[in-house]
Amino acid sequence: MSGRILLGHGGGGTLSQRLIDSELRPLYADPGAPLHDAASLVLPHGRLAFSTDGYVVHPLEFPGGDIGRLAVVGTCNDLAMAGARPWALSLGLILEEGLELAVLRRILASVAAAAADCAVQVVTGDTKVVERGKADGAFLTTSGIGLLMAAEPIGPGRIEAGDQVVVSGDLGRHGMAILMARHGLDPHPPLLSDCAPLWPQVEALLACGVRPHCLRDLTRGGLAAALQELATAAGVRIRLIEERIPVAPAVRRGADLLGLDPLHLANEGRLVAVVAPADLEATLAVLEPGGGAWIGGVEPEERPPGMHAAALAGPRLLLRTAFGSERVLTPPAGDLLPRIC
Repeated sequence: MSGRILLGHGGGGTLSQRLIDSELRPLYADPGAPLHDAASLVLPHGRLAFSTDGYVVHPLEFPGGDIGRLAVVGTCNDLAMAGARPWALSLGLILEEGLELAVLRRILASVAAAAADCAVQVVTGDTKVVERGKADGAFLTTSGIGLLMAAEPIGPGRIEAGDQVVVSGDLGRHGMAILMARHGLDPHPPLLSDCAPLWPQVEALLACGVRPHCLRDLTRGGLAAALQELATAAGVRIRLIEERIPVAPAVRRGADLLGLDPLHLANEGRLVAVVAPADLEATLAVLEPGGGAWIGGVEPEERPPGMHAAALAGPRLLLRTAFGSERVLTPPAGDLLPRIC
């Protein structure tokens, strides 16, 4: 093996086999098992969730994580939001000619460590190599299967007036960490991405009897984009209390300096839970120790009979400010910071 990825590593010949044998086989539960075009899986039961996602983050490595950890955690978190315990992953790699093998090894080590953190197995995958300048080092795609553990469906359709909104921790760390790493900024103390698995929190909620109406991980677009989407889908209005929303001082300072709103910044280890009032106390008992907080509630919207919720005009997401005024929260028209996940 040379110290860099070559086009020949994607050609299906000897170099490809060497790359698979030396770098990728160790990811599998049985590295010595024969490779085949598909993994054969024995399922514990028949209720499954399935998700897929692509990762194009720049830089590949950032404070608190890298593209490998992000790819595993991101897909596992998508499964967790459906009430599913992550169980098996596929991993697709598009590598750029010239990528340092040392960087690839660090990324794959992060994939393995993140898979262990998420208690999930990488069971199949694929690798392609493209010419210099075509992939910015590496792009990753992961698909995941999860075992549905929630007794009832979890989704926007179950949100109803009176529900309470709880966030699992402080917001904006991932977006701000990526921004600072990309531009060579060095905050003190260091600001790390919040990239972390969410299934343990969801599992704890289910174990204590909470029946979440909706869960959503707060990635691109942050809290504002996620709740705007949920409110529109459910045909309700959500009102948030600004003073209740947790934001780390370092994120707040960075956002103020750069003219950004922490509620629009991406996260990779935070969720928002929409629960019935009767489940609020139990939800806070699980999430508050990790920095979670109650941040608002769901209000009804009056509409004529037969009118679809999406046809309604008017604000869906409102923020009560620290000064007692109220403003409409809308998602940004474009991408505040591209290539973050």
